[in-house]
Amino acid sequence: MTFKEALTTLPQYLLPHHALSVLASKFTHSTHKAWKNLFIKTIIKIYGVNMAESKISDIEAFSSFNDFFTRELKEGVHKISPQPGSIACPADGAVSQAGSIEAGDIFQAKGKSFTATELLGGDAERAKPFENGRFTTIYLSPKDYHRLHMPLTGTLTEMAHIPGRLFSVNNATTRSVQGLFARNERVACIFDTEAGPMALVLVGAIFVSSVETVWHGVVTPPTIKSVRHWQYQDQSITLEKGMEMGRFNMGSTIIVLFADDKVKWDETLQADKVVRLGEKIGDLL
Repeated sequence: MTFKEALTTLPQYLLPHHALSVLASKFTHSTHKAWKNLFIKTIIKIYGVNMAESKISDIEAFSSFNDFFTRELKEGVHKISPQPGSIACPADGAVSQAGSIEAGDIFQAKGKSFTATELLGGDAERAKPFENGRFTTIYLSPKDYHRLHMPLTGTLTEMAHIPGRLFSVNNATTRSVQGLFARNERVACIFDTEAGPMALVLVGAIFVSSVETVWHGVVTPPTIKSVRHWQYQDQSITLEKGMEMGRFNMGSTIIVLFADDKVKWDETLQADKVVRLGEKIGDLL
C-alpha cells in the first residue's frame, strides 16, 4: 500500500458507512429545487456527464438528484450485441478485472482476492458452479448510466441480500482492502441461462444508499445483519438479453460470474478498459 493509498483507505475503516449512506440518501432524494439543481450541475461539470444521451436533458425536469442519477437514456444510445452466442456488457463503466476463477478464487488486484463463496454470501452450494468459471468486475463512475442490463437471456432462480460494510470501490481502495467486494453489502442474483448458471452481483459502496431490481423493487435498504434470501423457481421471471434488471441509486460495481467452460471473454476485456452497455464482451463456448 502506497502512502497515498493509505491516506485514502485507512480512514474508511473508522467511518460509520451506513449512517453516511442514510444521510446521502436524504440529500440525493431531496426535491428542494435549488439544492438538487446545484448538485446536478456540479456532477455534470466535474465528471463530464453526456446529457445529449439522456432522454431528459433539462435538469429542471428531474425531481431529485437521484432521479437524474438513474436517468433513462434515449432509445438507440445503447446497441445490444446481436451476434448469436455473444455476451453483452451489463453496464457502462470500466473493467476492474476479468478472467478465470481459480479454484474458487476471484482476482481483485495485485495481492488481493476473494472467493466465490464469500462473494455469494457464504453459501458453498450457491458458489459451487462458479469455482473454476469466468468473472468480470465492472466499475460504474458518477458519469455513467446507472441502470444494469442482462448479458444473456436468463430465468431468475434466486436472489440474496448480503450484509457488509460500504467501503469505497475506487482504484486506491480496491488495491488496498483485502476481499473488498466480498466485504461490502451486495445483492446477488442467480439466473439460469443457455450458458448454465449466471450470477450478477450488485455491490454497494460508501454513499450508495440503495440497490433495486426490476422484479423486487428496492432491496437495500434496509440494513441487515444476516443474509436475506428469495427463491424464484416457481415464478417464471425471465428477462431477455439487453433488458434492464436493476439499478444503483448512486453508483458502484457489478460482478458477472459464469460456470467453467461455458464462456470465453474477448481478448480486449482487460483491466481499465472502458466499456459500453450492450457491447460484445465475450462468447458462449
